[in-house]
Amino acid sequence: EEKEEEAQQKKGGAGGGAGGGGAAATGGNVKLTAPSVPISEQFPDGKYPRTDYAVSGLDDGQDRFTSEEKRALDRMQLDIYNELRQAAEAHRQTRQYMQKWIKPGMTMIEICEELEGTARRLIGEKGLEAGLAFPTGCSRNHCAAHYTPNAGDPTVLLYDDVTKIDFGTHIKGRIIDCAFTLSFNPKYDKLLEAVREATETGIREAGIDVRLCDIGAAIQEVMESYEVELDGKTYQVKSIRNLNGHSISPYRIHAGKTVPIVKGGETTRMEENEFYAIETFGSTGRGLVHDDMDCSHYMKNFDAPMVPLRLQSSKQLLGTICRNFGTLAFCKRWLDRAGATKYQMALKDLCDKGIVEAYPPLCDVKGSFTAQYEHTIMLRPTCKEVVSRGDDY
Repeated sequence: EEKEEEAQQKKGGAGGGAGGGGAAATGGNVKLTAPSVPISEQFPDGKYPRTDYAVSGLDDGQDRFTSEEKRALDRMQLDIYNELRQAAEAHRQTRQYMQKWIKPGMTMIEICEELEGTARRLIGEKGLEAGLAFPTGCSRNHCAAHYTPNAGDPTVLLYDDVTKIDFGTHIKGRIIDCAFTLSFNPKYDKLLEAVREATETGIREAGIDVRLCDIGAAIQEVMESYEVELDGKTYQVKSIRNLNGHSISPYRIHAGKTVPIVKGGETTRMEENEFYAIETFGSTGRGLVHDDMDCSHYMKNFDAPMVPLRLQSSKQLLGTICRNFGTLAFCKRWLDRAGATKYQMALKDLCDKGIVEAYPPLCDVKGSFTAQYEHTIMLRPTCKEVVSRGDDY
């Protein structure tokens, strides 16, 4: 494995992953077949694609990648890296299929069910060992994050929508958190470009011993250098200042450190063997989000208090949550899928007691447009690996 990586280093990193299904062209139409072969079967040797690397130096001027000590530390973590690469390959193949499949006129429920069904097959869903890490975010326009449809939501995707597709996969709690923005109307291209470049800046600036505040300042500078003209009016693209990237640990999507996307953040540094979601959000609005609309996203508190539950329905619901999701995020559609019924009062009770946390949709001002791009990176002892990188972004 080390020899393969060395060869890739010399070439400046490797490309995206393999395809496990895809498009069969028929005349002028493209008939899409969802990829369905589990990633573990596509790579029977258990070696999953390694994508994008950057090597940083050590204080003594030595290259991390050639340091024998760092390589030894790297070898100790190979199983973990491989689990993340497997989850990343499932994410890549799912999103690359969905990018071709999604069309205006589809309901948001249709889109989420197709995406989640595809990802579940590719990841080889198996209880808490392998599956989806959080609900499919498909927040539109002024809504930046944490929207997924609840049962019966009639919302339809429109040609003029700007939609953030944010979903996660995991193997043994090793989470890939990765997102892109979908738009059909080319008038939004500059907005998407601003956010994509801001995320790339965050990835480039991130690394062992780097201060989180420095990453935020670099992201904001790039993001806010862009303008977008919409219907004759020019808007500066603003970083959404109360959204940020974050460290990730097993079964814990937000593990304690935040990566700001504006200047003035904490001077805390990134450390060796940490995993991060580097994500940026740009807006044509105020650059500030607030809770709005019906809540769909929930998550059991990682440090949930031991509180006596009087309601039998609350005990039952907590059991369902622990069995199916543990401390991973879930949504009401997933509770329905797990067989839970009439759970609204029990869910409110668990939230009131601090056992479960509600994460309502986060929105900028109505009429504004928001975009997001996100990758998961591993700060390995020898290098920085952008594990969710693909040929698409």
